[in-house]
Amino acid sequence: MKFVTLRAKTAAGALAATAAALLATATPAHAATFKVTDNCDVPWINCTEGDLWMLYSSKANAVKDGKYVTSWASFYGNVSDYYGTSQYQGSTLNTYRYVFNGNGSGAGQYVKNNTASVQNCSEADNYRVYYNSGYSGHSQYFKHREAFGDCALINLDSTLKNNNASEHFA
Repeated sequence: MKFVTLRAKTAAGALAATAAALLATATPAHAATFKVTDNCDVPWINCTEGDLWMLYSSKANAVKDGKYVTSWASFYGNVSDYYGTSQYQGSTLNTYRYVFNGNGSGAGQYVKNNTASVQNCSEADNYRVYYNSGYSGHSQYFKHREAFGDCALINLDSTLKNNNASEHFA
């Protein structure tokens, strides 16, 4: 019996030593984080430009003399989480965080839970903006534009203002 116990201990010790050696020589996955103002800038998302514009400020404070004085970000399609998206590219985990552009109030802030107003500039796509990530909870509907250049700027309702987490085609 002592021989079997000794053999088992020796095998267990060899296995532990091998595992430790593998862990010591294993190459950790690399991680890269990028900040983007348009989800179409994410390589694995297939679109050319965003139709739904999220603005940092409310309608009354977003535009002055016909120009944006607040920061914005644009999105196309379904966005499960305004915080961002991640995907492995080989051994590197690439993460893209959605932020407002650098033109005005809110520049560099995350889009998630920081949006006050929305413009739907799509010719055909309607959207819903949701309170929770994953398209759940309270939502607000945004109809596509009626005519060229008619991108109505609409405030998020009181539940969604600065509590926006996802969007979905409606």
